[in-house]
Amino acid sequence: MTITSQADLEELRAIGRIVAQVLAAMGAAIEPGMTTRELDDLGRKMLEREGARSAPELAYRFPGATCISVNEEIAHGIPGERVIRAGDLVNIDVSAEKNGYFGDTGASFPVPPVKAHVERLCRDGKRAMWEGIRAVRTGGRLNAIGAAVERFADKGGYTLIRNLASHGVGGSLHEEPEGISTWADPSDRRIIGEGLVFTIEPFLSMGGEMAAEAGDGWTLLADPVAPTVQYEHSLVATKNGPVILTLP
Repeated sequence: MTITSQADLEELRAIGRIVAQVLAAMGAAIEPGMTTRELDDLGRKMLEREGARSAPELAYRFPGATCISVNEEIAHGIPGERVIRAGDLVNIDVSAEKNGYFGDTGASFPVPPVKAHVERLCRDGKRAMWEGIRAVRTGGRLNAIGAAVERFADKGGYTLIRNLASHGVGGSLHEEPEGISTWADPSDRRIIGEGLVFTIEPFLSMGGEMAAEAGDGWTLLADPVAPTVQYEHSLVATKNGPVILTLP
C-alpha cells in the first residue's frame, strides 16, 4: 500500500495503535502456568472491544486470534494447551484489520527468571529492528534495511533467519513489496517510494539459519534449533523519514 491522503495515515495509525496495545497487554499478562490459548483469548477480547478483526483468521483462517510461539517455535505458533513455564521465551505476533486497514506488530517476551544470554538476545533483537528502521529513506533501496540489520547481527555474533522476510502491509496483511529481506541482498534493486507502507521484522538468532515447518501446517521452528527473537513494527516511508504506525 502507498498512502495517498491524511485519512489513510490516520486509519493506519488507528489500527496500528490497537495492535500495539493488544501486544503490550498480552506481554504484560504472561505468567507461568497459563496456557497460550488463555493468552490468545485476552488478545481476542481486546481486538473485539476495539471493533477490530484478527488478520490471520481473516486472511488465512489461522486457528487463533494471534500467533504465539514458545521456545523452539519462532513464528506462527497456534494458541492451545501448551503451558507457559518460568524461563520460557514467548513470541507474540498481533495483526488485525479495522475499516479496511491492517496493522501488524510483534515482540518476544522472556519469562523470568531470564538467563543472561536470552536477556542480551532480546535487547539486541530490538536494536536489530531499529537498525533496519533507521535505514529507511524515501528514494533509497529496500535492501538497505537488510544490509543494516546484517551488519548489526554480524557484530554481535548472531545469525538471521533467512526465509522469513518483512512485507508490505496496509490494504491487506501481506502485499507488495513482498520478501523484504532483513539480511543483505544485493540483488534486490527495489526503491522505497514516498508513502510506502511495510513492516520491518528481523528474526535474530543464536545459531538458527532457516525456519522449518512443524507438523501442524502452521508453526515454524528455528533450524538448527537455537534461541531466536522477533520484533516488528509497521511503518510508512515519508520524505521526513519513517513514521512508526504500531505504537501504543
